[in-house]
Amino acid sequence: MTIICYSRCGTCKKAIKWLQERGSDFTQRSITEETPTREELAAWQQKSGLPLQKFFNTSGRIYKENHLKDKLPAMSDEEKLDLLSSDGMLIKRPILLADDGSVLVGFKEAQWESLIG
Repeated sequence: MTIICYSRCGTCKKAIKWLQERGSDFTQRSITEETPTREELAAWQQKSGLPLQKFFNTSGRIYKENHLKDKLPAMSDEEKLDLLSSDGMLIKRPILLADDGSVLVGFKEAQWESLIG
């Protein structure tokens, strides 16, 4: 499995520690050094079953500075994908890409537990 994260994010650190404590085999990918592509994001959104809105880091500086809370409702999914793929800091993290194809966005321990065990 792969965890897409930001090295200075407290939630990402917590998720990595959680995976390590369970002996999970995973690789890490930096969300800023290897920003997910538009195609990857579209595929993950489909696999996760979540609306694209859930892929935005709503507590991030860029999100707030650009008033995206007000702008996103009027944007098409295509425009949202373009925006998300333009800057890794706009993307909610961590993203867990499980070996079975499942995609989890954000770290909710119970959700991860049900997937990983």
